[in-house]
Amino acid sequence: MAVNQEELLETFGNMTVIELSEFVEAFKTRFNVTAAAAPVMAAPGVAGADEPAAEEQFEFDVVLESFGSKKIQVIKVIRQITSLGLKEAKELVDKAPSPVREAVGKDEAEEIKSKLEEVGATVVVK
Repeated sequence: MAVNQEELLETFGNMTVIELSEFVEAFKTRFNVTAAAAPVMAAPGVAGADEPAAEEQFEFDVVLESFGSKKIQVIKVIRQITSLGLKEAKELVDKAPSPVREAVGKDEAEEIKSKLEEVGATVVVK
């Protein structure tokens, strides 16, 4: 008794999910099939195939986006954070968006951000 593929697909298409699940279990039992996962090789050029998992970021850049309405207070805080002179700190603030500190730890980056935001600056930690 030969059944063609179209008839089988039609039969499976008319079955409920529960009926299909029961059929699969019966098929496994009758033909002694296990559901062991076969190794899968990634196709060349597939994004992420050979890339390591995303690593946790340990270094952050603090970027001054804008100084807001309190430019002088922002310059004072920049001087405290960076030990720049008055002229250099003013230039940094005037050139916003510009990096304030680069490659700092997360805690230090958040501390710098909060100090600058307290005086009205807009800051981004990247």
